[in-house]
Amino acid sequence: MPATMKSIARDLGVSVVTVSKVLHNHADISPETRKRVLRRMKEVNYQPNLSARALSTGRTSLIGLIVPDLVHPFFAQVAKGISARLSAQGYSLIISSSEENPQLERREVDQMMARSVDALILASTESDSVSLVKLTERGVPFVLLDRKIPGFPAHFVGIDDVMAGSLATRHLIDIGCKTIAHIAGSEVSTAIDRQAGYVATLAKHGLSLPEGYIVKHGGGDDAGDKSGYGAMKQLLQLNPRPDGVFCCNDPLAMGAFRAILEAGVDVPKDIAVVGCGNVHYDDLLRVPLTSLDQDAAGLGESVARLALSIIKKKNGSSPASVLLPARLVVRASTQR
Repeated sequence: MPATMKSIARDLGVSVVTVSKVLHNHADISPETRKRVLRRMKEVNYQPNLSARALSTGRTSLIGLIVPDLVHPFFAQVAKGISARLSAQGYSLIISSSEENPQLERREVDQMMARSVDALILASTESDSVSLVKLTERGVPFVLLDRKIPGFPAHFVGIDDVMAGSLATRHLIDIGCKTIAHIAGSEVSTAIDRQAGYVATLAKHGLSLPEGYIVKHGGGDDAGDKSGYGAMKQLLQLNPRPDGVFCCNDPLAMGAFRAILEAGVDVPKDIAVVGCGNVHYDDLLRVPLTSLDQDAAGLGESVARLALSIIKKKNGSSPASVLLPARLVVRASTQR
């Protein structure tokens, strides 16, 4: 039979309350008693009954994470940061993918609710606030990750994407680029704001270009390399040809690289390329990629910390917004 708190208490001649207090790390247990109880738990391979704990406390110690896809390394790095923080606090993470599909996202939210998660973390695919209003009405604490919903007040952790677009564009201007194109992302806040930063920075420096120098990518991030390839082939046909390209994310930049190199054009001599995300293999590419670092692990830790504070009701009722700074990491793709 599996060991229980009752059997451990009987073996050691202490009360079940004492065993429970050791399990929950209460301070009013002597070091000697704590040591005896923990040693016995290890000897009998005691595993807490999480269902019973949830019934008594009203909490499952589970937090749900729903991301647009599980292929993009950015979200994998964020999830790793979240998991590390939660694990240290005795929580577990359930991860699901919406595949950039709002209907699937709503279904996954319902599945998380059925598991009675204590909070949700959402990198949402929704274009409006209707579903999030319903989620609020259901009383589920949640934090938006990376992507905001315009006009909807909610807890949020991400970067200043307008500033990220501006930093990338300013860097291309600083190295001498005059015709700077942009491969944009799908219609989510991150892509919209990065494009806004790009446009504003070009205008500020008197380098505004026709609409044809912005190519939008409509698929999910898992298809980013293919979309970047197609977009770059389109940009290569323009006259004048771009001498700099800011890509909304790193998968798009990798696809753009392939199209540029296939055309026999040199990176960065003829076309300099900047991405966003600074994924872990950027410096292993044939031409190491200059990219904006979003501190994925830091984002994960910050969003986990905020979710825990909401659960413990330490942050009050007003939505908190945590913006981490983006940092430009310069590599060979822009070193002329």
